[in-house]
Amino acid sequence: MSLKDQIEDVLHNVFGYKSFRNQQKDIIESVIGGRDVLTVIPTGGGKSLCYQIPAVVLSGTALVISPLISLMKDQVDQLLVNGIPAAFLNATQSGTEQQYIIQQYLNHSIKLLYISPERLAVSSFLSMIEQHPPSLIAIDEAHCISQWGHDFRPEYRQLNHLSMRFPKVPIIALTATADKMTQQDILHQLNLVDPLVVVRSFDRPNIRYTVVEKFNLTEQVVSFIETQKGNSGIVYCSSRSKVEDMTTRLVARGFSAMAYHAGLSPNERQMAQESFLKDNTQIIVATVAFGMGINKPNVRFVVHADCPRSIEAYYQETGRAGRDGVPAEAILLFNNKDLNWYQQQIAEKYDNEQKQVEQHKIEAMESFAQCMTCRRIVLLNYFGEHRTEPCNNCDICLYPPEQYDGLIDAQKVLSCVYRVEQRYGAQYIIDILRGSGRSQIKENGHHKLSVYGIGKEHSSDYWHSVIRQLIFLGYLHQNISTFVTLQLTENARPILKGEVSLKLAKPRLEIVKKSRLNRYARAINLTTILSYEERILFNNLKRLRKQIADMDDIPPYIVFSDATLLEMVQTMPDSKKQLINVSGVGKIKLEKYGDLFLDEITDFTLKNR
Repeated sequence: MSLKDQIEDVLHNVFGYKSFRNQQKDIIESVIGGRDVLTVIPTGGGKSLCYQIPAVVLSGTALVISPLISLMKDQVDQLLVNGIPAAFLNATQSGTEQQYIIQQYLNHSIKLLYISPERLAVSSFLSMIEQHPPSLIAIDEAHCISQWGHDFRPEYRQLNHLSMRFPKVPIIALTATADKMTQQDILHQLNLVDPLVVVRSFDRPNIRYTVVEKFNLTEQVVSFIETQKGNSGIVYCSSRSKVEDMTTRLVARGFSAMAYHAGLSPNERQMAQESFLKDNTQIIVATVAFGMGINKPNVRFVVHADCPRSIEAYYQETGRAGRDGVPAEAILLFNNKDLNWYQQQIAEKYDNEQKQVEQHKIEAMESFAQCMTCRRIVLLNYFGEHRTEPCNNCDICLYPPEQYDGLIDAQKVLSCVYRVEQRYGAQYIIDILRGSGRSQIKENGHHKLSVYGIGKEHSSDYWHSVIRQLIFLGYLHQNISTFVTLQLTENARPILKGEVSLKLAKPRLEIVKKSRLNRYARAINLTTILSYEERILFNNLKRLRKQIADMDDIPPYIVFSDATLLEMVQTMPDSKKQLINVSGVGKIKLEKYGDLFLDEITDFTLKNR
């Protein structure tokens, strides 16, 4: 069998896919041919196949470097279900277990061995693989090696010696998130030799991006999740205390939710993650400690209760939704306070190139959140993928901001900032405009100002929205060094004098009203894809999948993904010959589960004739 035929055979019969995508074939052939590769493919784009297929085809065992124990186990479980012998080494295993796995490596009885980067610092292990080189070396989450990446990990730096120690072993570095600076740093740090560099589109067209002004966090999160009807999702918060608080609030409102953060014990984190992966828990509320490399394909929504500190982090975290290609939601609840803490952290650092880069990343994230143009255009342009056509699948495209003559509102705000001598923050300005009885205002004599109470017809949230837009448009500046006080810029002068017109976007405060929630963040569900009868069959197949997964003690998506079940529903196979043509059904899974799913489809057909 030719190499081409071998690759196609593994793709079809082992993994159950009908065709390659995202230059997978070029990457696979290059690795098998001994060439180094850097692969930047978005989450859900099929990165794992780029090293898993070569590992199956090549003799010997591939070494896969992965940053998380949970990810290793998840990948190994999926490979085993597909009939591919694989294992992982980590510190949770006993000495006897580790020795057994190392012996499997030496005997070539496994095709892939997953390890952490720290494992390469163990001299005995390094010596062993030098004497018995792997068939290939795959470095997952490769952006971790770059100080310009959003998740730099010092332990990844030691990987820079691999190309010298194993000059005849192909190295493939893989990541979903790397701008041009990070890509160049990965190549430099790993010393890749004449590498094939494949950077695919960063676009995830199945994800709908929505940014909403944050003003009543719990109600906003609850209102959105209520529309999700049991879909799996992640809610990200910026701190452990916020995670705990949000989890408590969601559980009190009747949701199936668990917390995940670095302050929990390893057993508690593992329990939460496994419960989520096995669809026993609907929602994980987490810090960024959760999710890197999470393979769960049926995450239908990601909610950011706090703004990430970079577009890279936002892209990677939202990318955990919709890995199966089925529509998914990314909701960002944003206000400027989210980024102030990051700004203060950076302000305390010495002036250097990294400080400038971090500052740029925060400013880019702020611009994305506050933009009034297509979210996807802004996101893709950041990664150097220039688009001009709107995506029609973000809040800005679906519901363009309604604009109004904002000159008077702007003058009220700017005049107030001027009259308090540019010494106070946004909330104090708003309290003056709304005529607050706050004691500090009276003590300062600011209740006597002409601007006192001139904005009382609008809510505090309304004025926060106006102030944010004035900051974004360059009429106000937030001075971090003086406790985030508001200061006028030169551009504010013609506004104050009324010499120019000014259009502002009407604040989108109605998001809190459940009746209007779907205008901005419509729940993604199967109603738009399947008929009523098809949804019944889909739920029956999901129930069967869950029963099988529970018996085998694996996550349901390892049996079959939602996308595979959807294709079964839409094609209604009535034989194994037809079922094998469904994407995601390989020979091993066909023999293992085929009859069960065909029986379920047949029973449904007979009942609905």
